[in-house]
Parts: sequence; C-alpha cells; structure tokens
Amino acid sequence: MQFTSVESWIDDRAHAVLRRLPASGIAGALVEFVVFGLKQGWACLFGGLLLALMLLSSRLWPTTAPLARYDFLVVAAVLIQFGMLGLRLETLDEAKVILIFHIVGTAMEIFKTGAGSWIYPEASLLRIGGVPLFSGFMSAAVGSYLARVGRIFDFRFTRYRPLWTTVALAAAIYANFFTHHFVWDVRLLLFAAAALIYARTVVHYRVFRFRLRMPLLVGFGLVALFIWFAENIGTWSSAWLYPSQEDGWHPVGLEKLGAWYLLMLISFVLVTLVHRPRPLGEPIDTVPLPTNVRPASSPD
Repeated sequence: MQFTSVESWIDDRAHAVLRRLPASGIAGALVEFVVFGLKQGWACLFGGLLLALMLLSSRLWPTTAPLARYDFLVVAAVLIQFGMLGLRLETLDEAKVILIFHIVGTAMEIFKTGAGSWIYPEASLLRIGGVPLFSGFMSAAVGSYLARVGRIFDFRFTRYRPLWTTVALAAAIYANFFTHHFVWDVRLLLFAAAALIYARTVVHYRVFRFRLRMPLLVGFGLVALFIWFAENIGTWSSAWLYPSQEDGWHPVGLEKLGAWYLLMLISFVLVTLVHRPRPLGEPIDTVPLPTNVRPASSPD
C-alpha cells in the first residue's frame, strides 16, 4: 500500500517544510495534530467532494434545470472517480474497492427503500426503482476512505485475527441488515462477536514523526461517529430522508450510530480483501520516514 507517485511528490515536499518545525513540547504535538487532520482530510477526498456537492446542489441547483439534481450527482461522482485515477490520487486497487462498495451498497439501498427505511424525495432518471444511482457512491465513499487512510497512515496491526473470522462476521452483519425485517434482529450478538474478534487487535499508524497505536475497536467507533456527522449533513441537504424527517429536518438519532458501526465493519473487511492487513514487523513503505521517527512500542 505505497503512495501514488503524486502523493509521494506531495509527501516529500511536505516533509521538507515540516522538518523545520519544532519536534518537541506543545509545538511539536501541535504539528502532529495538524498533520493528522490534513491526512484525514486527504483520505476523505472522495467522500468530502461528494458531500460538498450534495450540500451546494441542495441550495443552488435550479428547479428548471434539464438535468435532475440526483442525476448531476451521479455524473459528478463518476467524474471525481476518473479524475482521481487520472491525476494519480487513487490507485486501481482503491477503484476496485469503490466498485465493490457501489454494488453492495446499491443492493442494500434497493431493499431498504422498498422496506421504507428511508426515501429519496427527488425525481431522477438514473435510478433503479426508488434508488438514484448516486446512492451507491455514498457507500463507496466509506470504502474509499478506509482504503486510502490505511495507505496514507501506513497501517500495521498486532493480534489481527484470521481473515476468515472477519469475513464471516461481515457476511453475518450484511445478512442481518436484510433479515431483521422478517426475523429476530441479532445485532446485539453481532456487536458481541465484533468485540470478541477485535478486542485485542491494535492498529499502529504513522502521522509524521511518530508512530502511534490505538485499539482497533476504538478506531471503528470514531469512524462510525464521523459517518454519522456526514449523514446529518446528507439528510439536511435532502439527498435522502428518514420517514421522521419528511415533515421537517431534525438530526439523525444517535441510535443510528450502531448501524453505521456495523456497516463500517463490513466496509473495513471488504477493504482487507484488497489490501491485506500487514503485521507491525513488516518493512515500512518505500516513502522515507523522517530521521527522527519514533517507532511504535513493542506489542505485549
């Protein structure tokens, strides 16, 4: 999971500037914090651009336009995707992840809208049933982020469980999103299974000068929280609505965090099928680290 050539060029020049900045004390910590935020923003590039277009189009798209707003979002998402590939801001493997997510996400969208879980209130031409095709890109944005963030922060793992266990968990979660409409909802068991599988797994990541570590379950929770924030922006822009929001927008309930947590687990596992989790002991990527990088603490 090496940088693309363009990202390597950006990384080299960023290091040339950052190496001149303080390396210790509050100032050094602030440098790490700012770099962390910039890298996160870079990882969110696909989803951030798509969310910005949803927000802007909800306020600026003319009602008399020959192209429906939802169809515009489909075209824009495709152009963003090809633009990122053409400018070498994304790898072909990451594009494969986005395609997988688009298919998986669209299938679930078709079922969920049919079950009345949420609606797409505007008309469009590019749709399957009640689902405009841009909706698949919203799921793909999560996959794009998870694929890019692992590469940008050079993720390494300790105590990662066998891949088959995580795939089985993801399959059970995906199935439950459908079956809970007909039989018992087993999401509490799925939360317990996720805790059991990932309880001892630690992700190690490089910011700038330091490698840090975090329990993987905590990382999952933080990603789910930010997806929930993005969902509130998406519903506020009327990209989609829950039934309770049809008479007036209000924030999405916190109970949706659980659903996003489980959906994010599916996303993470799908990414690992393309970018296999690497142990901490593997050699670092070819992008050189600053000379004063502190290695991560040894595992217990």
